[in-house]
Amino acid sequence: MTQMTMRRLLPMFAALSASSVALAAELPVNDYPTVARADYVFACMQVNGQTREVLDKCSCSIDQIAAVLPWAEYEEAETIMSMSLKGGESVSWALNPGISIKVTNLKRAQVEGELRCF
Repeated sequence: MTQMTMRRLLPMFAALSASSVALAAELPVNDYPTVARADYVFACMQVNGQTREVLDKCSCSIDQIAAVLPWAEYEEAETIMSMSLKGGESVSWALNPGISIKVTNLKRAQVEGELRCF
C-alpha cells in the first residue's frame, strides 16, 4: 500500500472505530449466557406453541427480563424457585422475606416481558 493510500484510509478507519464505540455504548449489557437465553426460549415455546411468531415473542420476553434483572439475580431466583418446587419442610427457608423478594423480582420481570412481548 502506498503512503498516499494509507493517508486516505486512516480517516475512514478512525470514523469506523468511533462509530463502533458509539454503537457499543448504546447496546444493553448482555450478561445472560446464550445457553440460558436459549433454554428460556425453548421452554417458552414448549408452553406457547412452536411457531415463528412465538419464537419472536419468547426471544423478546427474555430480552425484557434481561433488561430488568441482572443475570446473577435471575440465576439465584430461578434456583430458589426450582428448589422450592420440591415442597415439604425442606423448603421452609423459601418463606424467608429476603429470599422471597428475589423470586418476586423475577416474577415481576417475567410479567414485564409478557406485557411487552405477548
